[in-house]
Amino acid sequence: MKMVDKLQAGVTGGGPGGYECAIRLAQLGFKTACIESRGSLGGTCLNVGCIPSKNLLYRSENYHKAKNLSELGIEVGEVKLNLEKMMKNKDKAVNVLTKGVEFLFKKNKITYFKGTGSFKSVNKISILDSEKKETIIETQKTVISTGSVPISLPGIEFDEKIIVSSTGALTLQKIPKKLVIVGGGYIGLEMGSVWSRLGTEVHVVEFLENITPGMDKEISKEFMKILKKQGINFHMQTKVKEIKKNNKGATILTSSKDGKDQTMNCDVVLISIGRKPNIKSLNLEKIGIELDENKRVKTDKNFKTNINNIYALGDVIDGPMLAHKAEDEGIAVAENIAGQSGHVNYDTIPGVIYTTPEVASIGKTEEQLKESNIKYKIGKFSFIANSRAKAIDEVEGFVKILADEKTDKVLGAHIIGSHAGELIAEIGIAMEFGASSEDIARTCHAHPTFSEAVKEAALSVDKRAIHS
Repeated sequence: MKMVDKLQAGVTGGGPGGYECAIRLAQLGFKTACIESRGSLGGTCLNVGCIPSKNLLYRSENYHKAKNLSELGIEVGEVKLNLEKMMKNKDKAVNVLTKGVEFLFKKNKITYFKGTGSFKSVNKISILDSEKKETIIETQKTVISTGSVPISLPGIEFDEKIIVSSTGALTLQKIPKKLVIVGGGYIGLEMGSVWSRLGTEVHVVEFLENITPGMDKEISKEFMKILKKQGINFHMQTKVKEIKKNNKGATILTSSKDGKDQTMNCDVVLISIGRKPNIKSLNLEKIGIELDENKRVKTDKNFKTNINNIYALGDVIDGPMLAHKAEDEGIAVAENIAGQSGHVNYDTIPGVIYTTPEVASIGKTEEQLKESNIKYKIGKFSFIANSRAKAIDEVEGFVKILADEKTDKVLGAHIIGSHAGELIAEIGIAMEFGASSEDIARTCHAHPTFSEAVKEAALSVDKRAIHS
């Protein structure tokens, strides 16, 4: 066992929230350490989540486009897929970025421990490395930022070959003939898009009435319509009763809303029904950290737990499990520890699905406004009437802005269409500063751009859109 010098701050978990928190703490003058069990920094997002998935989404989309270039008047020879090369390129991108975070740690003089951390006391953390060698560090302030892990169905274990989580879905060695996705959320639909474009027959089994639960329903319905057109099959209001592996893959027994059982055979099953906090190894019960009813770490408005010197952020606490939410919390926690006023505005955290077309949302949905009895106005504009979208034949989808009926303040926005993930940022800034739809409408937007659809949607709130 090895003892390390006392540290002013320790961060358990080197994902987006954890590493940004560690860097900001170091910038603020704290002698800081970060503990990461994975062996590489960046957490789920960088290693087995948002970055590799976006890489494959981009490459699979280019493959699909290349196969259909003749429609654009570009004649090419036979287009072939090299899956091995595609996967190597994905791994290379991940490796470059993880090394980049390591460089930032060195630059900011952060001590990086590779191993699994657990609390020995409120001020001491034990770190076990891959060879089971123990190091104990003593910290004045500790931040819990260990992220989350995929949830499976009861009695079903991931083997990451036939029954896979998102991690396994990113590392398949051959293209499945048939892929069944359990769950119609963000991750499952992104992975379904990748493999569908590469030639897989994709089926989505969803227990609820709509895909992407929590999304504005009008957007959700349009999204599903587009994905169906792309060849993805949906089995809604359907429950998975059993999954059995066999010598060809797996057999899935489902039950529909009307009680009819159906058997589905496939090569691979992706279970994508959500994630849970990754806190099992932390030994939180030993030091009396309180959890909420969802087994997430309870914190106050300053991200402090019930233990005075311990903070928590990201997927281990309440709120959407998003990398950028964790990043903002990481900065806020570091600044709060330093006696500053770090904060996160949870009303302006965007969510994006990186399919083709993209789907992005921010603020309230129509359903949430109705539930809260808030009177609102709607402005909508379809990309089919946008010059840039027409010019490059990316006309699917629309922009939808929700504004307060009396004050015109923007309450939420929802976009399905090309570049939606980028377009939503403009509305995020507008909402952060309390802008009205009129403010957006009177801001000059370059022509021809997709962003003009945002302006037209803002004009549409008062029924004065020009091009619709």
